[in-house]
Amino acid sequence: MPDSHITALLERLEQHSRQQTHLQTVTLPINREDMVRLQALAEVYGMDIVELTPILLHTILTDIEAHMPYKQGTRVIRVEDDEPVYEDIGPMPRYLEAKRKHEKVCA
Repeated sequence: MPDSHITALLERLEQHSRQQTHLQTVTLPINREDMVRLQALAEVYGMDIVELTPILLHTILTDIEAHMPYKQGTRVIRVEDDEPVYEDIGPMPRYLEAKRKHEKVCA
C-alpha cells in the first residue's frame, strides 16, 4: 500500500483508539501468524483485535478497489476528447455488480 494509505491508516487507528464504533460481528478463521500480528498491533494502539480488524479490513478493501485492474475490451462505450473509451472486461464491472447486489441485501 502506498505511504499515504499507511499514514491514513495509522491516523485512523489513533482516532479509533479514543472512540467506540458500532460494528457487526462475524466469525472467520485466521492463521496463527496473522493472529499474532493482529494482537501485537492491537496492543501497540491500546485496542482489542475486534476493534482493530474492521479498520484494517476497510483500508485494505478500499485499496483493492482503487487498484483493481482495467482490462480493455473491444467495444467503445463512449468518446472523450475525440478518443474512444473501451469497455472494461476486467474484474471491476463484475465486482461493482456484485457489490450493488449485496448492498441491496444488506440495506
